[in-house]
Amino acid sequence: MADAGPQALCAREPRVPAERLVAEMVPPPRFDSVRFDTYNPDPAQPSQAEAVTVLSGFAAGLGGAHASGSGKKRWFSKKPAAPTGPRGVYLDGGYGVGKTHLLASLWHATPAEPALKAFGTFVELTNLVGALGFQQTVQTLGGHRLLCIDEFELDDPGDTVLVSSLLSRLVEQGVALAATSNTLPGKLGEGRFAAADFLREIQGLSAHFRPLRIDGQDYRHRGLPEAPAPFSDEQVTKAAYATDGASLDDFPGLLEHLARVHPSRYGALTDQITAVCLTDVGPVPDQSTALRLVVLADRLYDREIPVLASGVPFDRLFSEEMLNGGYRKKYFRAISRLTALARDAKPLVSQ
Repeated sequence: MADAGPQALCAREPRVPAERLVAEMVPPPRFDSVRFDTYNPDPAQPSQAEAVTVLSGFAAGLGGAHASGSGKKRWFSKKPAAPTGPRGVYLDGGYGVGKTHLLASLWHATPAEPALKAFGTFVELTNLVGALGFQQTVQTLGGHRLLCIDEFELDDPGDTVLVSSLLSRLVEQGVALAATSNTLPGKLGEGRFAAADFLREIQGLSAHFRPLRIDGQDYRHRGLPEAPAPFSDEQVTKAAYATDGASLDDFPGLLEHLARVHPSRYGALTDQITAVCLTDVGPVPDQSTALRLVVLADRLYDREIPVLASGVPFDRLFSEEMLNGGYRKKYFRAISRLTALARDAKPLVSQ
């Protein structure tokens, strides 16, 4: 048995300084060691190999140049010259085709010190603006060579305008952009409320990107067994007490706690946690709660924290209405990632 009982995520209320938000804009631990040569393109999907070639060339083109695109800093100019043509690449594809692997590989391959490269999810980018303010964020990221944005999603008109304005300012500063999403730039916002407002903003933003389609099946389920069925409350609880660094929470209580913690702190919520154990997992009651759970699932997946659960299987977390609605891509991503983490957690239960 573990020396101490399991912790409770519900008992944690982390405070994250703005400096940490900036310092943590690097590929998550799961992608520390990924590189272009560790990506295994599916021979049946030539677009995957093409993506490696294009991104390798993109990274090489950023070598040795200041963000403005010149060979050295423009010490005597007030503003760098605006680059011509698309200053970024946009990886479009379904779930689990390796987009984040490729985006992280691009970050690693770009020949610049980490302080001049930033990597974060769309949510983390908006949280950074919230912590620093718009102008300070522009100043902080404006000298970078590369900004990588994973899971580019626009969930409300405010975020649409915010990110569109931010990226436009960064492009003016000469910052190269790279992003992943499950939808082409011109298609973001379809199926959501105020779609016309989304599209009006996004059409201008999409001009900054060269779309790069990546076809394929979800690698997390290629040749893998079905996700393990949920365990009993007793099995989950016993495993939590037997696993050093594990947390143990009642799922409904955790959902309530997530409403009291800002999503920018969900990563800190899992600091030093080796496994998340949940009892009484059931369908998520509403969309706001579901979207918070998606963010937590992303942070757990980034940090490779296994999730052991009792109750309903993860593919029954979201209602048919949710899975057919405007946020369906987020929910399917969460199901895919939680299923992968559930497989990772299976060895925690004594056979």
